[in-house]
Amino acid sequence: MSPGTRRALKELVEKAEFRPLGRNAHLQTLGAAFGRRVPESPSLLEVWNTSDDDFLRVHRWDRPEPVGMALLLHGLEGSARSPYVRGVARALHARGFSVYVMEHRSCGGPMNRARRLYHSGETTDLDFVVRGLVKRHPELPLTLFGVSLGGNQIAKWLGTHEVPSAVAGAVVVSPPFDLVASGAHMDRSSLTYVRYFLRTLIPKAVAKEAQYPGCVDIEAVRRATNFESFDEHGTAALHGFASARDYYERSSCGRYLEGIRVPTLFVAAEDDPFNPGETIPRAQFHDSEWLHGLFPRHGGHVGFMGRGRGGPTFWLDELAADFSSTVVRR
Repeated sequence: MSPGTRRALKELVEKAEFRPLGRNAHLQTLGAAFGRRVPESPSLLEVWNTSDDDFLRVHRWDRPEPVGMALLLHGLEGSARSPYVRGVARALHARGFSVYVMEHRSCGGPMNRARRLYHSGETTDLDFVVRGLVKRHPELPLTLFGVSLGGNQIAKWLGTHEVPSAVAGAVVVSPPFDLVASGAHMDRSSLTYVRYFLRTLIPKAVAKEAQYPGCVDIEAVRRATNFESFDEHGTAALHGFASARDYYERSSCGRYLEGIRVPTLFVAAEDDPFNPGETIPRAQFHDSEWLHGLFPRHGGHVGFMGRGRGGPTFWLDELAADFSSTVVRR
């Protein structure tokens, strides 16, 4: 990273100020997730075949002469249709990026074929798509954007893999720095959200057991009423973890931040109802030239709705576009 890029990123982060539309974390979270209407982007769907006889759905929105590529990852049970994905995709495309959205296996379309689904620490699909895009367009820089589970995957991948030189930077929003703490917090204080996710996660695990009889304890999965029980009998069993806690400890992005060597912006609100504010590892951001942190007091989980003259504004869209545009000019 050149001194000029380092200065530009520092200035961008210092000037980035979030002015929340209200201070209720749940209204921020739910309003951005369910109250936002973003036009669908005119993307093309590609189906990428994987080495384990499965497939990934990748949505592509081209520019004729792009300044770079941007790869977007959604959160738990999201898809390319999620409002936060559409909003950031439109902002990046307007800045000259060709935009790609990778949907996690089983999300956005038909059930995948392999004896697995997806999880917070799964990085092989991200690695596969990144390297595929770099091979397809070696002349273009690539930036990454991910929220929540998808952001955790990006941060873990950046901290543990030999990253291609074409990867210019990343933006990670509302990641679980500590899944042990986040899982317990949600099971204790945010059960409404947990039940919302379980209503689709449990049927997926049931469908996977129908494909591969005995791969999970189907009755235990059906009885799950919180994340710990589902991850114990579903996620851990499907993906080779000894237990839910083993999955949480090995997948949390907070333990891998020291290995990141590309400019990466982390955005997380102190009042995130999914991830306790005290899990934000602020000290690591002071000690690294690669990590940039914006941790406003309010904003909820992937919310960050601000005040605008014509109604709510969505801070993440232009922030992600600003950061990505800066790093591709490094």
